[in-house]
Amino acid sequence: MTLDEDGWHSLLPELTDAEPDSARAGRVTPDQRDGAVYVIDDELRLAVDVALAARRPLLLRGDPGSGKSSLAAFLARNLGWRYYEHVVTARTRPRDLLWTFDAVRKLADASARDSTGAGLRDHDYVDPGVLWWAFDPESACRRGLPQDQGDPTVPAREPDAELNAARDRTRAVVLIDEVDKADPDLPNGLLVPLGSSEFRVEETGTLVRRRLRTTTDPRGSLLIVITTNEERELPPAFLRRCVIRKLEAPRWGRMVEIGRRHLEVAGLPCGPQEEELLTSLAKKVESLQDPAPRPAARAPGAATPQRGPSTAEFLDAVYACRALGVPVDGEVWERLQRLVLLKDAGGDSSA
Repeated sequence: MTLDEDGWHSLLPELTDAEPDSARAGRVTPDQRDGAVYVIDDELRLAVDVALAARRPLLLRGDPGSGKSSLAAFLARNLGWRYYEHVVTARTRPRDLLWTFDAVRKLADASARDSTGAGLRDHDYVDPGVLWWAFDPESACRRGLPQDQGDPTVPAREPDAELNAARDRTRAVVLIDEVDKADPDLPNGLLVPLGSSEFRVEETGTLVRRRLRTTTDPRGSLLIVITTNEERELPPAFLRRCVIRKLEAPRWGRMVEIGRRHLEVAGLPCGPQEEELLTSLAKKVESLQDPAPRPAARAPGAATPQRGPSTAEFLDAVYACRALGVPVDGEVWERLQRLVLLKDAGGDSSA
């Protein structure tokens, strides 16, 4: 626990990027979510501290590509906590984050035996969701089957088991990504399990409770990070239970730092030539970002409003210009920026 320069006692350790790795240079991919690098400002650090201290979910608002989703993995790596994520879709139901039950497979197995399905156990058809893994990984591995009833036919497979094997089994970071993609029933349906840290599996009656370790650590043992692109409004009851931070588009100086760190962690050179490229691109991206205020949310099905390029698109341009040797001027640059930054908003791509 460190004393921040502005006077609060941060609950986070000194946050660092992963060690530079030359092996990464040949496998740079977009939207990396491994927590290797993140440039966190004081306001976001304070929001994380408040969420940890208050034991509340951290809701991150902002445009796509603003760095919302990658924060959770970065924090999990620095804290040494297990990491789980669930990307929400329009079809996601609240209990998908808790558990799913494969009734179709059970029916097929019952038909293969006899009409009664004698000898089948409901626990074997339960698949734990990310919140179950975060609350109690041992129970999740056993699909909720009590110890005195033997072992499950096939233990449940932990997400990112190799990554989590070396991390604290009693603490976890969970990312619930793009919660606004689902019906409002999703956030409403999570109020009780998030608030009480428990739920009951309907098909088996298993009561899942978060395993609490006896500790005086004010950070607690669970951090839930939820992201929204603000495509629809979230229920007020849900918002009241969250610590909320909006991620704004970074200014060009911070973009340069973000680009520099990504190159360094990827094991790529970052000399004067790269610095010049980063600076030119960052200033170009900042000039393209729309300063006009945007509505907090838009109606489902409404057209997506025009927006400037994001941090993720800035990084795309960095990698493209560096690999192709394209300077930030001239005819080829005009074509490249329409592909990467403007998404062909600039007109005829054959110019």
